[in-house]
Amino acid sequence: MLTPKETLFWSIALPGFGQLLNGKVIKGIVFIFLEILVNVQANFNEVIILSFHGDIEKAILHTDYQWLMFYPCLYFFSMWDAYRDAGGGKDPYYFLPFVFCGYFVTVGLIFANKLKIFGVLIGPVWLPMLSVIPGVAVGYLLKRLLLKRKRLGT
Repeated sequence: MLTPKETLFWSIALPGFGQLLNGKVIKGIVFIFLEILVNVQANFNEVIILSFHGDIEKAILHTDYQWLMFYPCLYFFSMWDAYRDAGGGKDPYYFLPFVFCGYFVTVGLIFANKLKIFGVLIGPVWLPMLSVIPGVAVGYLLKRLLLKRKRLGT
């Protein structure tokens, strides 16, 4: 049997893989189907290729934001679900980094076509990816604060 971290990493590779590895076949197939649907409708593979080639303006033009807005929550929910089903997440508030990553990546996507960092337009792939960092940080910070408050009994 795989560890919770192994299933988490497979879910990072593709939403639904962790569920399949956990024996949740129907749930895994649903996540894979949703990932492919959102990916195709949002033109995400083309956007990724354009972004890797540095053609951010073209990537922005090819992005269907109405569809791509679904991706962060689907992605991080799939990761959380696979991790939990594999036996991870026994401590309280373990879900917070996943939730805040989904939130921050979504916000990063909202501003991806306008926000410049040091005068550079980051775009719909790189800015959401960079947004994972504050998502994890805020999620873990809030988790620590809530656990500390719980320990103190206030």
